[in-house]
Amino acid sequence: MWRHALWVVGIAAGAVAVGWATALFRIGPEEYGLPPAAPGALWPYLAAWAAIGVAVAAVLRAAAARILVYAPGRIAAALTYAGTRLSLGWRPEAPLVVAMAAAALIAATVWCALALRSHRRAPGNDVLAER
Repeated sequence: MWRHALWVVGIAAGAVAVGWATALFRIGPEEYGLPPAAPGALWPYLAAWAAIGVAVAAVLRAAAARILVYAPGRIAAALTYAGTRLSLGWRPEAPLVVAMAAAALIAATVWCALALRSHRRAPGNDVLAER
């Protein structure tokens, strides 16, 4: 059990750290690229996305512990990185951060649902019969 928790925290921390590191410079041209980190306090956004990343990674890891989920670590890291990077570049208000968190959790849940659907369709895999 501790390995699952360590995996979840490691994925979230790594994605937030990479998001923070890439926020030090602009990605893309001035017209439409991601801006560098806006001035102001970084810690509220980093803490929020660390918690959101833990939740997203926990959803994916919980599903991956029971069925085959394709690339749960990469999906959790990508969702957490994207939210961190966008939040540091534009500094959205709290309701928008909550909406971004909900979108990340919904995306992780949909990914798990697709894995469950594929698992159920595979021959010889009846999830309900295993219980």
